[in-house]
Amino acid sequence: MAEDLVTLAIAAMQRAYAPYSNFPVGAALRAQNGAVFSGCNVENAAYPQGWCAETSAIAAMIMAGETRIVEIAVAGGGAGLCTPCGGCRQRLREFASDDLLIHVCGPEGLRRTVTLGELLPLSFGPDNLR
Repeated sequence: MAEDLVTLAIAAMQRAYAPYSNFPVGAALRAQNGAVFSGCNVENAAYPQGWCAETSAIAAMIMAGETRIVEIAVAGGGAGLCTPCGGCRQRLREFASDDLLIHVCGPEGLRRTVTLGELLPLSFGPDNLR
């Protein structure tokens, strides 16, 4: 099931605009209704004004009227694992539960699968405000 997300995340990584860090990242997520949304990181000369690949994919999902993520793939270069940054972990938590599968990928494909709960233990999310 994750193969399509991995392929789309790698393709999104190749479309990233990362002239400052030279670290392109792509993401592809599956919403609860089965629709898939992808995005890439977009940097800006005023560094804090850029945004992450996961943020781009989440925004596309929200624009389509969906609010629940059931699976995501994130692709980045380098030898290490390119997991979502802290801010994106919290953004994912807003639209997913601890058992969200996060497929961590490199240009060659899937490297490892983890859950959001593993990356963001004891998280604060929407349920804390209910």
